[in-house]
Amino acid sequence: MTAVTDHTEHDGRSEKGPEDSGTPGASETSGASGTTSGDAGRGSEGVWDDGLIARRGPERGADSSTEGYVPTDTGSGTGSSAAQAAPGTSTAYDGHLRARLDALRELVGLSRTRLDSATLAEAGRVLDEAVARRRLSDRHTVVAVAGATGSGKSTLFNALAGVTISEAGVRRPTTAAPIGCSWTDGAAALLDRLGIPGRLRRRPLQGPDTKTLQGLVLIDLPDHDSAVGEHREHVDRILGLVDAVIWVVDPEKYADAMLHERYLRPMAGHAEVTFVVLNQVDRLPGDAADQVLDDLRRLLDEDGIALGEHGEPGATVLALSALTGEGIGELRESLGQFTQERTAAARRIEADLNAAADRLWPVYVGSSGGRGARRVGLSEEARDEFTDRLADAVGAAAAGQAAERAWRRNAGKACGTPWLRLWRWYEAHRSPRYVGWPVPDPPPDEEATARQRVEHAVRTVADEAASGLPTPWGQAVREAAVRGAEGLPEALDELTAKAGVPRGRPPRPGWWPVAVFAQAAMTMLQVLGGLWLVAQIIGVASPNLGVPVLLMLAGIAGGPGVEWASRMAARGPARRYGLDAERRLREAAAGCGRARVLDPVAAELLRYREVREQYVRVMGAAVG
Repeated sequence: MTAVTDHTEHDGRSEKGPEDSGTPGASETSGASGTTSGDAGRGSEGVWDDGLIARRGPERGADSSTEGYVPTDTGSGTGSSAAQAAPGTSTAYDGHLRARLDALRELVGLSRTRLDSATLAEAGRVLDEAVARRRLSDRHTVVAVAGATGSGKSTLFNALAGVTISEAGVRRPTTAAPIGCSWTDGAAALLDRLGIPGRLRRRPLQGPDTKTLQGLVLIDLPDHDSAVGEHREHVDRILGLVDAVIWVVDPEKYADAMLHERYLRPMAGHAEVTFVVLNQVDRLPGDAADQVLDDLRRLLDEDGIALGEHGEPGATVLALSALTGEGIGELRESLGQFTQERTAAARRIEADLNAAADRLWPVYVGSSGGRGARRVGLSEEARDEFTDRLADAVGAAAAGQAAERAWRRNAGKACGTPWLRLWRWYEAHRSPRYVGWPVPDPPPDEEATARQRVEHAVRTVADEAASGLPTPWGQAVREAAVRGAEGLPEALDELTAKAGVPRGRPPRPGWWPVAVFAQAAMTMLQVLGGLWLVAQIIGVASPNLGVPVLLMLAGIAGGPGVEWASRMAARGPARRYGLDAERRLREAAAGCGRARVLDPVAAELLRYREVREQYVRVMGAAVG
């Protein structure tokens, strides 16, 4: 035992080099920094937040994938170790995963001013971890061995290493701090990132099976159900940083609710980088091991974990005995093949990316989002309805009717009989409110009613635009509409004064001089006939009642006839004049409403469409 221990310590010292001082202080500092990489505050404000809306990412070269990100934590204790551990770019991050990471970065940049940092924190952590892991060695696969107290994970760890590295005994919990074992040189930066000090880094026993696990970095974690809070913190932190996990369960606690609810079920999307090992099968008699293994598979299926059976992608489930060595060869072979593929890190990042995208579903698609979701945007019917409501609020129809009446009234002044015009002049001077016919006083609450109509129009179009949007974006649309509606009633009042009924007299039609001349001729006939009769009465003219009476009757009947004909002729032009006045006021109100309300709302909808498109790219598939 002494010789084995000395050999282990010697291998542990051989792992340390210039890039790994092995001092606890430096390693613990590195571990704290690794924890910071998942911190929501820094991840949401110092890394992936560019604070701009509709910003497009810079062009990247063929080798740049996620080089644009600046992670909160590079994952190494010293700059030299990080530089030495990044020999090249892993092709596992290229292609589809690279495009999804770029889309996630773009999505976060577009959303930063619309969503709070807590909502985007997990996406920021994924970006940070993707950059941090990609900058480190792609020749190594970091696998954590996790399990409950007494499950035998330390014994399994030692069995894989071929030497006693992690103490396994009756004192529980035995593993107080994570221990690392690397089968290949150059893993110092990865262990720095995990916060494992040099004194807890080991090398496996060199033998024929060593080449099988070339590139493996195995981490023995403390018990996840430990009563010591610090131990559980180590487990949770490192599980978020490793490439894969071996969950070790025993026949007594394989159905533990804490294991399934806190770890396995939330990590169901990480099945391809998960091993579930039923240990201590040597304690089960007969075919009890197969029964327990089948029940374990059933529980994993209920957790939503896909099982990699019959060559399908998913979790690897094995039964073994770390104490007797039964099944260790099969696990070593599976780990060797898994490590040689060198895709575990990328698959872990992709699984994290899928989980982050699923969490963001409510804020980008919403509960009603799917293939049957309504189209985002304002329909033409909603826009027209908004314009109609504003036109009603400013009284566009009433203004058009007033303009029509003004045109007809002006035409009547020129084409009416002199006696009627004289009567209207007298009534206008006697009562300034009388201009041919009584003009009703406006209702006292007209201004308040108009303001309510404007507010109702804005509220209606905002609700229509926000309908079907996720809550944050629907709220942003409503806020944009409310901001634009501030001062809208006053602006519409100014437009009404400027674009309402034109000042001065309406334009005169082309037949105006003819009507005036005809009315003057009818008046002259009346005057001529009257003077002729007067002359006959006083004896100046010879008696002849027929002619002057006919002249007077022609003038008296012709004057109203000319006025009636003029009114009939004035209907068409007056109507067109009124419609033109209504159209001008309606267009002015629509332009004001569009500039103050519809354009800001459309801008918010455009931002949402942009982020939705990016979210579709993050998901890697169409979202309805």
